[in-house]
Amino acid sequence: MADDQQTSFNQQLPSTEVQPETQPEIQSAAAVSGNDYPTPPVRNEPTGIGWILFGKEGLRAGWSLFIYIAITAALLASLAFVMHKVHPVPQPPRGEHAIAQPMTPGKTIFNEAAPFALILLATWIMSRIEKRPNSVYGLGGGNIPQRFFAGLLWGIVCISLLIYALQTTGHLVFEARLLHGGQAAKSATLWAVGFLCVGLLEEYLMRGYLQFTLARGLAGIYGSLFKTRHRYALGFWTAAILLSFLFGFGHSANPGESPIGELSAGLAGFVFAFSLWRTGSLWWAFGFHAAWDWGQSFLYGVADSGTTVQGHLYATHPVGKALLSGGTTGPEGSIYVLPTLALIALIIFLTLRQAHQPPPGAKLHRPL
Repeated sequence: MADDQQTSFNQQLPSTEVQPETQPEIQSAAAVSGNDYPTPPVRNEPTGIGWILFGKEGLRAGWSLFIYIAITAALLASLAFVMHKVHPVPQPPRGEHAIAQPMTPGKTIFNEAAPFALILLATWIMSRIEKRPNSVYGLGGGNIPQRFFAGLLWGIVCISLLIYALQTTGHLVFEARLLHGGQAAKSATLWAVGFLCVGLLEEYLMRGYLQFTLARGLAGIYGSLFKTRHRYALGFWTAAILLSFLFGFGHSANPGESPIGELSAGLAGFVFAFSLWRTGSLWWAFGFHAAWDWGQSFLYGVADSGTTVQGHLYATHPVGKALLSGGTTGPEGSIYVLPTLALIALIIFLTLRQAHQPPPGAKLHRPL
């Protein structure tokens, strides 16, 4: 367990915090805990023109974010250009009267897996530039299979509880089962792959490199302004709030989305950030996100943020006011999703061990 705590600590904290003048300065968090791939050790802050680009932890967070966004935008634009040349697709109508077209498994897998691969590439490039292991951006941590499958299990349980609440209150009606036998198994498998890609892309995009680096930069600002030893916690949660708002706002482009749906998406992002804070990794969130979406779209056949899929197991439809039933948004547009999100946060608190603190007995060292 001590090794697990050490690894998670390395991944959760952006780098090393410089102690007050009455205490010795320390090396990077990874160096303290004996990681084979330490982050850059704390050095004296550069002077002159170098101060603009570099700080005690290497390249300043603002420049890191700028470079990462530029690399990511270039990669995604290149992908879009190539795909438009190979297979032009007309843009669907948007606005109040737009109708969401059902997604297919093949299209979902490609549309999510290809950008995820490019995000991985951009993050790897930044890890080389910053001389940090790629694992610190949410992919490391101990007990990866255990956390991932726990996330899968809780994702199915929680979406099932939400569906049950809507059904028992009369706000969701099951009409018929649409698939059987081998056809059901094939569709279930394809959509499992598709929604795994969705979970990987959305979590890693919003709570991977962006969360780590934005938190690092904000921690520096808090440290400079307030001289607080809680600057890393403040930086992490401020970054989580900003990125969760962005995540929720990004859902506004979905046809059939609603204000409650956007709010629930933003709150869900904040809850997933809580799992990152507890474990130092995104593997629980990967599993939960994938299972939650799979349960909505394939298993129960309801809309997911206004989007429906082809080849779902059951035919259902909402009944009553959209505020209660979710309407065209699906269960995430129902007010019942709010206590469900609170339950998810409680599950994270009770089942995921806090692992972001320094390992017990870690010694302090002066910078190299």
